[in-house]
Amino acid sequence: MAEADGGATVPGAAESREPGDGVARSEADLRRYDTVEELLRDKLSEAIGGWRGAAESAVPVVAFTVAWARTQDLRTALVVAGACVVLLLVLRLLQRQDPRFIVYAAVGVGISAFFALRSGKAEDAFLPGMLQNAGLLVLLVVTNLTRWPLFGFIVGVAEPEAFAADPTWWRRHPGIVTVAARLAWVLVALNVVRLAIMVPLYLAEQVAALGVAKIVLGWPAYLLAVTAMGAILVRGRTPIDPGRVA
Repeated sequence: MAEADGGATVPGAAESREPGDGVARSEADLRRYDTVEELLRDKLSEAIGGWRGAAESAVPVVAFTVAWARTQDLRTALVVAGACVVLLLVLRLLQRQDPRFIVYAAVGVGISAFFALRSGKAEDAFLPGMLQNAGLLVLLVVTNLTRWPLFGFIVGVAEPEAFAADPTWWRRHPGIVTVAARLAWVLVALNVVRLAIMVPLYLAEQVAALGVAKIVLGWPAYLLAVTAMGAILVRGRTPIDPGRVA
């Protein structure tokens, strides 16, 4: 419909931007990168928390494990872990810093407390984490085998306009699918190791050992996995599209 007399804009002209415009801009943005690895290094850099986020995630687990070892009382151990979360959250808020890692920890403590208090067994505080690892393991394997690797969606979400128009736009680029799958296999290996160690300890009701294992297999193991993924991203030279020379 044409513009009305006097320069008035016809209703709907404000929405003249086609839904595919966001995808087109994201496709153009890809031309800034020579390889998939370079692209993913850029997009993943904001998704990894720093040392403080890692410490804040570990503190409630350490507090729960130490309190349980000293008192053998489930409620006391959960209260101590919860108190640590509250103190860390207050500190973040006073410093006017992003509290998201504390919120994650608070949710984790809450879910763990629900499982443990419901059964009355301290080892059940670790059950939600193991179930999460198992669920993620299955999801990663299935999405990799079906060529829909989860890391590909990180690229997609990093381009909000394109993602809103077409959440699967990144699958048009075989190189992105290939490298995203390689990164996911690293996390598959990490979750296999976690479950292989923690499930036997859970079945044996070894609460203190479970606490130590959760700490060691948490951020320290995750950082090793990130290092392995970093090596893939640094050493690889995968073209975004097969016909494109890196």
